[in-house]
Amino acid sequence: MTWWSRPTTFSRSAAVLSLVSVAALLAASFATSAPVTRVDELSVTRTDIYVDSPAMQRTIRVHVLHPEHSSPRPTFYLLDGNEATFEQSDWIAKTDIVDFAATKNVNVVLPAGGEGSYYTDWQQPDPEFGVYKWETFLTEELPPIIDSYFNGNGRNAIGGISMGGQAAFTLTARHPGLYRGVVAISACPLVAPEPYQDSVRAGIAYRGGDATNMWGPRNAPAWFEHDPAQNLDALRDKPLYLYAGNGTPGRYEQQFDDDTQATIVVGGPIEAAALACSTDFAARLTAGGITPTVDFRPSGTHSWPYWRDALRSAWPIVEAAVGQ
Repeated sequence: MTWWSRPTTFSRSAAVLSLVSVAALLAASFATSAPVTRVDELSVTRTDIYVDSPAMQRTIRVHVLHPEHSSPRPTFYLLDGNEATFEQSDWIAKTDIVDFAATKNVNVVLPAGGEGSYYTDWQQPDPEFGVYKWETFLTEELPPIIDSYFNGNGRNAIGGISMGGQAAFTLTARHPGLYRGVVAISACPLVAPEPYQDSVRAGIAYRGGDATNMWGPRNAPAWFEHDPAQNLDALRDKPLYLYAGNGTPGRYEQQFDDDTQATIVVGGPIEAAALACSTDFAARLTAGGITPTVDFRPSGTHSWPYWRDALRSAWPIVEAAVGQ
């Protein structure tokens, strides 16, 4: 497996400059806590890097969608949902995020992996998932790499779908100085109160993990420490976006084949639950003097076509957060 590759469409001069920059990245990154061991320059606006994470005890593939120019720019970290795999971000595999991001003056950073993780530091290794230290990776190991080698200017926002949207709020509440805004799409930001704690446990169990290895037994302190509603002050004065459909079939369920039927049967109830939780969380924000942007739709299931559209609707919030 090569540590560096480039598209054959690059010109000779561009290839030489690219090779120099990649070599510099690799050499310099070994001075950081999490070295970059491989770089794939897939186009002038997409680079995949492979980061050896001491915290995670494994190599993490990270897709970086970036402007072609080298001027400083902000960064938007975008997380997957409960079914995330280490092979490739679902945002890459299931949406047009590569083309969408190519028109933006923002680094869009998409880590691959995190199945059932809630992108948090688990208290102990899990028999199914192994060592999960996603909070450390996302907040300590990865940002210096993005800022140093992809011209990040330190103005960051974070978002995600479903589990990743919840994690975006938790990470911001725990690291308010790192993230200036949050986008949560079809997510349930609340994790500590019932019935939300049961929902988290069930989602992790569905992927084969044990949530007790994450934040301890039921109602242990860590569940409340990771619930963003317990630290609303950390979210104050930040642009916040909450999206959810109501679970009923919408524009993407007009053709009733087997796949669509499965989306309705499974994705409908999940999305309805996300709406109920997001509505509850929005009310808690409002009661705390924080006004989020809510985008609650009269239809739509828990599925990628809606999430692709929701990201477009959320983009002004991202730009407002990072100062674009």
